[in-house]
Amino acid sequence: MSYRTVAAIRATLFATAAFASIPALAQGQPAADPNAPPVAEATTASNETSDAADQDIIVTARRTGENVQRVPSSISAFSEKTLERIQATDTTGLQGAVPNLNIVQGRGSSNSTNIYIRGIGQPDALQTFDPAVGVYVDDVYYSRIRGNQLDLLDPERIEVLRGPQGTLYGKNTIGGALKFVTRKPGQDFRATGSLAIGSYKQFELRGAVSGPVSDTLAAGFAVMRATRDGYVEDRNDDREYNDKDSVGGRAAVAFTPSSSVRVDLTADYSHDDASLNVGRPVNDFKTFSNTPLPEDHTVDDGDKYEWKGETTPGLPNSTKMTHYGFSGTAAIDLTGNLTAKSITAYRNLKTDDYVDIDASAYELGDVFVGVRQHQFSQEFQLLYTGERLNAVFGLYYLDEHVKSHQEAYADDLLGALFLNSGFLRTVDDDLSTKSYAAFANASYEIFPDVRLSGGLRYTKETKDYFRTTSTFYSNAFINSLFATTFSFSPDKGKWNDWSPMASVDWQASSNLMLYARVAKGFKSGGFNGRANNVNETSVYDPETAWSYEAGFKSRPVAGLTVNGAVFTSDYKDFQARIGDVAPDATLPTPLLKVLNVGKLRIRGAELEAAWNPVDGLLLDTQIGFLDADYKEFDDDRFPDDSRAFQTPAFSPKWTMRFGGQYSFSLGGGGSITLGGQTRYKSRTALAVDNTYILYSSFVDPGVGTTDEIDGLFQKGYWVHDARIVYETGDKHWALGLYGSNLGDKAYKTDAQEFSNIGGIRTVYYGAPRTVTLRLTARY
Repeated sequence: MSYRTVAAIRATLFATAAFASIPALAQGQPAADPNAPPVAEATTASNETSDAADQDIIVTARRTGENVQRVPSSISAFSEKTLERIQATDTTGLQGAVPNLNIVQGRGSSNSTNIYIRGIGQPDALQTFDPAVGVYVDDVYYSRIRGNQLDLLDPERIEVLRGPQGTLYGKNTIGGALKFVTRKPGQDFRATGSLAIGSYKQFELRGAVSGPVSDTLAAGFAVMRATRDGYVEDRNDDREYNDKDSVGGRAAVAFTPSSSVRVDLTADYSHDDASLNVGRPVNDFKTFSNTPLPEDHTVDDGDKYEWKGETTPGLPNSTKMTHYGFSGTAAIDLTGNLTAKSITAYRNLKTDDYVDIDASAYELGDVFVGVRQHQFSQEFQLLYTGERLNAVFGLYYLDEHVKSHQEAYADDLLGALFLNSGFLRTVDDDLSTKSYAAFANASYEIFPDVRLSGGLRYTKETKDYFRTTSTFYSNAFINSLFATTFSFSPDKGKWNDWSPMASVDWQASSNLMLYARVAKGFKSGGFNGRANNVNETSVYDPETAWSYEAGFKSRPVAGLTVNGAVFTSDYKDFQARIGDVAPDATLPTPLLKVLNVGKLRIRGAELEAAWNPVDGLLLDTQIGFLDADYKEFDDDRFPDDSRAFQTPAFSPKWTMRFGGQYSFSLGGGGSITLGGQTRYKSRTALAVDNTYILYSSFVDPGVGTTDEIDGLFQKGYWVHDARIVYETGDKHWALGLYGSNLGDKAYKTDAQEFSNIGGIRTVYYGAPRTVTLRLTARY
């Protein structure tokens, strides 16, 4: 373990322990109200394990515990039972269950997640690109989309916050936030375990146990091991791709020396050792001299999962990730109304990914990407809870360091241009980020049942970046003429932002709340981590989005919950990676620019409903409508110097899910649950560059057209899942049979578009039909 790691762990424990000593400094404060709930309950949410349509889920979307039906913003909340019902075992299992959410495994990587909410996201896992949807685990921010392909290990709940969350959650929540809350140990003993086997030699083992060590100390542990053969077989040999090989664990300790103090310490570890994540090419290929390569790799866009993959012989069939972290949370009731809280965390991420971007036997876009990232964060909160006023004040600090080494292999891209000389490009870069923020948010009941809420966050951020790129050729003579080294060391990036929020809500009756909300979010600026020469170097500015939303939350009759919202967003300084070719170059010079290219207007509506019409029957639906359009997209290669006519990526007009389950008791004890769901996503663009650019040669910048690249779109599709579960009368044991994608639908989820580099266009697919048998024990 490195010195930095040890120092960060010590800082985590020291800050938490120091903060826990605050009561000694607060002796002059009034004593805490003995009838008030202890801080352990006031600052962590406990939810029932039932799955009724009108279950009360307590969320902490506004940093304090509230019934989700009383929060004036769009939130989807999932308890442990709800996650089981939608058959979610990792983050991508939320697809379809949240209106206007696009969440899939990231392209070319087994450990990254592509997340879009309401048409705003970031699909590129390159380390210099910041996400647009924030991911939090127990209030700790995960700053990269790598490492966010999370297995749901002993979750208490998940909250999906839609729309900008800049006031309370800060930078890179311009689209929204995903909050994962793990189960905390307490004074009640609890143990769960499950064993699953299934299609593609699936094997999965999970277990969790927690309980008291003493009257003031509780501990818990959770572990998992999951393996599965690859969904994709190689057409030429016995290799398999798109498999699973993961192990993970989490340990937690809760210390409650009094009813007004709670300290939580956690440590987690996960390791993936998967094969390549391989897609399908949707075009044939060319060399830099525009000469077609002999084999046609164009594939049919079929509806069945019946294709085989291909990669370059000799490319290691490996993607690896190691991810671990430590956190300490201390909460102290200073008075009956005032609570102080500290969240200290350190995280470390290591990934070594090989990616065959072109997904063919040719060596065109084969790369290795090794990332070493670590971060330290500290947040202090002061929470006030009164009869009419609730408020939170906070300070936040993040120190992140990311280094990467990349190698690109492209022998076949050169063709005969350099006498078939081998080609290698290496990239080494180093990015340091320091982010500081102060925020305040308050809610005040101005009239009976009418609340006015407002907040403001100030963020100041600096980034240091250095990059060096070297190009080598295996032919000594060619190498002596054309080998180059290029460095990019821009001035320090400095950005600051004010992110306000305001809302008003009216509890019109005990069963109906109406609200309106306006909020701003911003995504950090940065540097082009793909720059290979001076023509690509760029420092791009932050993105911003203003969102205006109105909605309702209702329970019109017993057993029925109906929530809905309409919204519009103004999205500015959109950061886009643009493929291009350097004009009049003496050597083939593809460009991969990152620019602030334009604006979007995004409008939509959302509906969520759940209904228990009779005992044992639950029906639910989530429907999202999205209308996303570019208002500006500057590119002088296209007609009228604009690409605003293009379809924004990952912004389907419709997302829908319809689910149902029926549970009935057996005469001899126990019960059976029959459940199913169907999910729909309308036509979706899978890449920002989704119309043809015509290149006449390797030094031609190209001419843009309005003709869509059909292969980079996924037409509308349905996916159907079902399950049958037997549960014993004492609820201790359950045996379930789960089927996913029962129609074996082949549907595309993501794409790579590098048509300026050998004509590469590759699409990635969701999982085929699978069946799982799972035995679960709960005590």
